[in-house]
Amino acid sequence: LVRRKATLHPFLTKLIGIYLLIGLLSTLSAIFITKTVPMSDIHIGKVFLHWLRRIEYYSLFFIFYSAIKTKAQAKVIILSLIPVTLLVSVYGFGQKYLYWPVYSTMNREFSKGIKLYLTEHARVPSTFGGHYDAAAWTMAVITILLAIVLLVKNRWIKLLSLLAFVAGFWLLILTASRTSFIAYLGSVTTLMFFLVFIKSVTWALPRWILVMTFSMVVMLSFGDLSERYRQVLGLDKLRNQYYAMLFDAKVDRPAVLDESNVLTPTDQTPVAEKPQGLPGDVYEDIPDVVVIASSSGILEKHYVPRTYSENAYKYGLSAAIRMDALWPRALAGFKTNPLLGSGYSTLTKESVGQFTEAESTDNDYLRNLGETGLLGFSFFFGTIFAVGIISLRKAKLLQDPLFTAYAVGFSAATVGLLLNAIYIDIFIASKVAEAFWALAGIALILPFIVGKPETSLNILAQEKVVLTTSKKKSGATAKRQK
Repeated sequence: LVRRKATLHPFLTKLIGIYLLIGLLSTLSAIFITKTVPMSDIHIGKVFLHWLRRIEYYSLFFIFYSAIKTKAQAKVIILSLIPVTLLVSVYGFGQKYLYWPVYSTMNREFSKGIKLYLTEHARVPSTFGGHYDAAAWTMAVITILLAIVLLVKNRWIKLLSLLAFVAGFWLLILTASRTSFIAYLGSVTTLMFFLVFIKSVTWALPRWILVMTFSMVVMLSFGDLSERYRQVLGLDKLRNQYYAMLFDAKVDRPAVLDESNVLTPTDQTPVAEKPQGLPGDVYEDIPDVVVIASSSGILEKHYVPRTYSENAYKYGLSAAIRMDALWPRALAGFKTNPLLGSGYSTLTKESVGQFTEAESTDNDYLRNLGETGLLGFSFFFGTIFAVGIISLRKAKLLQDPLFTAYAVGFSAATVGLLLNAIYIDIFIASKVAEAFWALAGIALILPFIVGKPETSLNILAQEKVVLTTSKKKSGATAKRQK
């Protein structure tokens, strides 16, 4: 910026600047008005750290938007999604099937750099992140890769993109993320809807049916994802009732069912795969450890059985945590100050003075409402909507099929991420947020590189050529050419 070499998008720069200003006002309000952030160095430092995180994420947009100057640069960066997706997928497969090490930040102990290994029902995570990071990132990237497969004519690019898409899709299945899979279905459907206007209905519809059929068959046939869907939809109970009816029809004695066993049309009841009385997504009955001081002053460990809410048994532990704790706290933060919220990193605390190491609402919309109120919510998601819409509208100006595919694929992936944000803080997770804003910078600079001749960058380039050659000519001639 100081050297005047950076290029700023005029509209997006204003939106991002206004949101960051609102975030600053929300932070000051939390400290001095609502007092949801205590007047102590560690709490004030933490809330400002979370504000600075947003600046860090947005910085990737400005870097990529300003750094890409030519078509060749843009092609290299876009096509790099292919080897990156393949490498990420290979490492995910290694974690799941080859006992490769896992490094996670899902809790305080793991974040110390402990080498972990996935158990049978563990989901493939993002390195130094969680499974939802891996799932959301993969969902967005394979949507772009699918657009490249469908629109690019180069045989090798098409083939390699297809290979990366299939590998990435299988990685998405291994993460067993229900929300990201729904978001994937939404992004693919959105992509095909966009392609209707670029191609035709008769071109897009058969391809949509093919991709959706492939996706659903793989999801229902392999991995733990189908089991998680069955539990949420209540299909396990329907399956039990079906087998009970089938059993009664063949054997003249009553069938006995419980929460963990499923009767088959044989004379035997299968052995339970996990302890009885646990929610569907809990596989081990691990008690809580409570430390109590005895009468002699000695600390004693007591093991107390865990209890689960009704939502945990009905929808699973993952959904119950959101419904019973995270989402109500976010709404409480919003009510504290509807315009500016209760401030960053204040929603998971049980009291104002409590210091929490990790922040999560598992709903980006509620988190933004709770932390920055209606003002922050409007400009945060308004900026994301603007990026997707501008990229889609400019797709018609792009002359290269690769760039057109990237533009429509990125817009469709943005829709998928917005769906994903209903259940995960997706635009706050660094693994996803940084990648999203980098991809956004690429999408918005493309029209200025390969668009019509009258685009601003081409005009500037022509002026530079004229000014350079004019130095060798007379002053009057140079003045006229300038």
